[in-house]
Amino acid sequence: MSKQKFSMGNSLMILACVFVGILIYMFVLGNPANFENSAEHSFFRFPGGEHPIQGNLMGIMYKGGFIVPLLLAVNLIVFTFSIERLITLGKVSGKGNVKEFIQAIRGLISNNQVNEAITACDNQQGSIANVIRTGLGELQRVEKDGAMNKEEKIVAIQKGLEEATALELPMMSKNLVILSTCASISVLIGLIGTVMGMITAFSAMAQAGSPDTVALATGVSEALVNTLFGILGSTLGIIFYNFFSSKVDALTFAIDEAGFSIVQTFSTKH
Repeated sequence: MSKQKFSMGNSLMILACVFVGILIYMFVLGNPANFENSAEHSFFRFPGGEHPIQGNLMGIMYKGGFIVPLLLAVNLIVFTFSIERLITLGKVSGKGNVKEFIQAIRGLISNNQVNEAITACDNQQGSIANVIRTGLGELQRVEKDGAMNKEEKIVAIQKGLEEATALELPMMSKNLVILSTCASISVLIGLIGTVMGMITAFSAMAQAGSPDTVALATGVSEALVNTLFGILGSTLGIIFYNFFSSKVDALTFAIDEAGFSIVQTFSTKH
């Protein structure tokens, strides 16, 4: 049920980004004020063959064609899900510095202060703390179980840590695939617009007699605008994906480090 909610929420967010991208294309980039003879047009009568005012970047971007709103949507998706990941990973990390928290937990475990370590986990309120708390709870449980030998107790603690980690990892890595997908398809969508623009440009050059310089310029402009947006979306997607992937790897390493400390401490003292 939760996965369906996540999927539905992501789908609605993506559709919203597409819708906003179209609105930006129509009402911001396509604002008649960005084009020559703007007095003859309104927001509900978009410029067609009119030329952008010289030096007006928004008008030039509008001339990139119908691929532009798709590329705007991809860039919006990258920004939206990057903000979502930033907020989520902030909650996953919990309160305070993660490294200092891990060091404090290791010190408490080494001094056999399990209850104090559990209290520290409750105060930290992050995914790492949840995993460690599960491991500590399992540690307390197996210590009271006289029917289990040392190896069985270690296996039980490791299993508890692995199960807790498996529950927390999806939250940390969720939606990263969306960023990686945007990084891949953005440049491809931009390439489609580039090819279409070059087709328009070469069609203008192929006309009998003198080439249509206006159509030629429009085609080249369309190609370059789509190339720009495609590369921008891909670059941002790659940067954010790598940034959040490194954050997830660091959190996973911290969880493994804390889990190893719990198992190692139990093994040494028993």
